[in-house]
Amino acid sequence: MTVVVIANPKGGVGKSTLATNVAGYFSNQGHAVLLGDADPQQSSRLWLGLRPPTERPIAPWEVDADLLAKPPKGTTHGVLDTPAGLHGRRLGDVLKFADKVIVPLQPSVFDIFAVRAFLDALAKHRRAGKIQVGIVGMRVDARTIAADNLRAFVEGLGLPVLGYVRDTQNYIHLAAGGLSLFDVAPARVEKDLTQWQSICEWLDQ
Repeated sequence: MTVVVIANPKGGVGKSTLATNVAGYFSNQGHAVLLGDADPQQSSRLWLGLRPPTERPIAPWEVDADLLAKPPKGTTHGVLDTPAGLHGRRLGDVLKFADKVIVPLQPSVFDIFAVRAFLDALAKHRRAGKIQVGIVGMRVDARTIAADNLRAFVEGLGLPVLGYVRDTQNYIHLAAGGLSLFDVAPARVEKDLTQWQSICEWLDQ
């Protein structure tokens, strides 16, 4: 099973937005998908409960005190939404299961340096060949100086910027109905799907 972990030790950076849309992407590719939510706010689990039964299925991945439970047979892809403050042993436990880690990161200098130690730890795992790690700039215009600064910072750590997710109400409106970008007519979310193209290519590698 391919496991994608969405992680950042800061809260409010868009982890659940990424987790639900990654799960939605995998599901619409025809994969058997689990979505786990280890965040106390349980945003991804709430989204899953709102998902219409007419949409492609995404099963809940029950998470225990150690963050992960054994997935059922037949599952091909798992997505895990993690809590703020993830570090130390708990981070190590999660990374044992991860094939890929996506870190949502806002382009604020405060956000960037607040997660420096976390990104350094992930970079070591990446260089050791244990996992693939990528950064997604959240609520940012790729044409701005802030985006350039974000790119320069993470490239200095040897981590790729997979793409940028703009600040739009589309994510809010879709989440309220348990939907992802990949569950609706492409013309409705054309700009957002364009931004996700490089992220999806990385997920498929």
